[in-house]
Amino acid sequence: MTDTQTDPTDSTDSTGPAGPDQPSEAQRYLDDMVARRGYVLDYHKVMAAQDFPVLKAADDLVTAAYLSPRLLSAQTKELLFILSLTVLRSQPAHIASHIRVALKLGVTPEEILEALEIALPEAGVVAFQHGFDVWREVVGAAGLEPTPVDG
Repeated sequence: MTDTQTDPTDSTDSTGPAGPDQPSEAQRYLDDMVARRGYVLDYHKVMAAQDFPVLKAADDLVTAAYLSPRLLSAQTKELLFILSLTVLRSQPAHIASHIRVALKLGVTPEEILEALEIALPEAGVVAFQHGFDVWREVVGAAGLEPTPVDG
């Protein structure tokens, strides 16, 4: 072990275990992420335990571009996230988390669907359907069934 490495079992490490009654810095940071974002993804949880400094660096970028108040409203940012994650065919849980946040911010299911439909001309039906399926599940959208043809 070099001078710059730390023993993961050393409870004095600010990112490692802090004792039975006190959460580690990484745990406190993850809990704060939930409070700021309204969610965390599985990779956030693993990175908090496995490479906390990189998680913090990545979160700083997200905070600057997405969480910090700037010119775009929080609702608009969520719609952009939903659309971009759909086009990139992100994990359904990631798309769903942003749909839920958008709904909590007052964005309607119809507004979310309209944002998803923007994927059609540029990214195609397959990309649209990826996000649409997540949207349908999250908002509980029902469809119509074809009328049977007598014959």
